[in-house]
Amino acid sequence: MERIPVSVDGHTVTAYSEGTGDDVILVVHGGPGVPCDYVRDAHLRYAEEGYRVVSWDQLGCGESDRPDDDSLWTVERYVQEMETVRSTLGLGRVAVVGNSWGGMLGLEYCLAYADNVKCFVSSSIAYDFREVQAGFVRCKQNLGDETVLMMARRESEGTTEHPEYQAAVTMLLYRHMCRMETWPEPVQKSLSDIGYGPLRRMFGPHLFNCTGTLRWYDRVGDLHRVTAPVLVVASEHDYVLPELCAVSCQYLPDSEYAFFPGCAHMPFWENPQGYHAAVGPFLEKHR
Repeated sequence: MERIPVSVDGHTVTAYSEGTGDDVILVVHGGPGVPCDYVRDAHLRYAEEGYRVVSWDQLGCGESDRPDDDSLWTVERYVQEMETVRSTLGLGRVAVVGNSWGGMLGLEYCLAYADNVKCFVSSSIAYDFREVQAGFVRCKQNLGDETVLMMARRESEGTTEHPEYQAAVTMLLYRHMCRMETWPEPVQKSLSDIGYGPLRRMFGPHLFNCTGTLRWYDRVGDLHRVTAPVLVVASEHDYVLPELCAVSCQYLPDSEYAFFPGCAHMPFWENPQGYHAAVGPFLEKHR
């Protein structure tokens, strides 16, 4: 895999490229601040089908620079970063695959740079984050009232390192992030190398409780402006509730819906055969 440094805002981000095809899949990772390994590696198979698969560690995480400057962690700046990566690498029109926060960034890119997008795979994200927050609440409620109260108390007191809080988070991750007995190495690598600058500023310091600048994010009213074909991916046990993902299809002018029973936030690892059986033909149709 080729590593390519790209200059962005006076800093350097690291892009990754596999394959030599003219048709490019630009894979956008989540977080903000979770390096791209977990979602990039799950899509490298398309390089064997004649695509060029490109991803990058967004500024603030992975092998990219990690400046200590909260003013950098904005949706608008990340959209421009995405365009800088695309234009610097000469990718032309791309198929965008975005997971979680990467789906939000992918949507923003579709709205800002419609002419550069062939199609968009919107994976495990809804576009009214107040409703996503409701999904976090529902997941925690499944652990019982006592655990919900404990987590709220630990977060308010700043004692989240306590074993009982960490145990609850671990259970939530294995139920709603990735429902596999052993997580794949790229998933472990990404989650062990999180960039906490953008994560804490935009999402907040606590998993399953968004208190950062994205808390009031709402683009449902703008979905009708997306001109690219969109495949909306949702999963049964995702903390981004599947019914919220499905709502997007009501507003997107050209959309399809793929639902994965038994999966959570990473169907490309939890059920790769089913996932690629849906995503592959969609990408091929809009190649």
